[in-house]
Amino acid sequence: MNSKTQILDGALAMLQDGATVSLESAARKAGLTKPGVMYHFPTKEALMVALLDRVVDDWERDLAARLPGPVDTVAPGARVRAYLDWALECEVDQGDLVMFADPRLREQLTTRWVERMRPWLEVPDDLPPDVRARLVAVRLIAEGTWFAEALCAFPPEAESRDRLRDLALDLLEGIA
Repeated sequence: MNSKTQILDGALAMLQDGATVSLESAARKAGLTKPGVMYHFPTKEALMVALLDRVVDDWERDLAARLPGPVDTVAPGARVRAYLDWALECEVDQGDLVMFADPRLREQLTTRWVERMRPWLEVPDDLPPDVRARLVAVRLIAEGTWFAEALCAFPPEAESRDRLRDLALDLLEGIA
């Protein structure tokens, strides 16, 4: 395993444990010096953006496996359906909330998260308003589910997840 991967693995493990990540703590976790971390990530922002990209890369692999083709060729309904299925079936933890891990970097990290997730979650403006609203409602069901799970804050039980899926699929009925 190379040093960059080792640093990201360690920093992600820290987030999963609810710990604060700094260049120094990432160095200690990876068994490196702070300058050794800074060789790969010159600032904390660079480290946190790389962590966010790592998390989203993992999400995208799972999401892409749920689609019949590349994300940019698939209809909005199929993309949102893949996101719903992912959110109801995936295992998430505090590490998936990397965009909120540092209040001073929240704007940069959430901007990056939006940029990375836009191909999956953006609803085209040219769709009829009721279709747009239904797609957004399903996205919000998905986000609420994985977010509650990652926070360990009232995540829905299996039976509730099944009912949420049924509700969301009703909303997606007839949407390509």
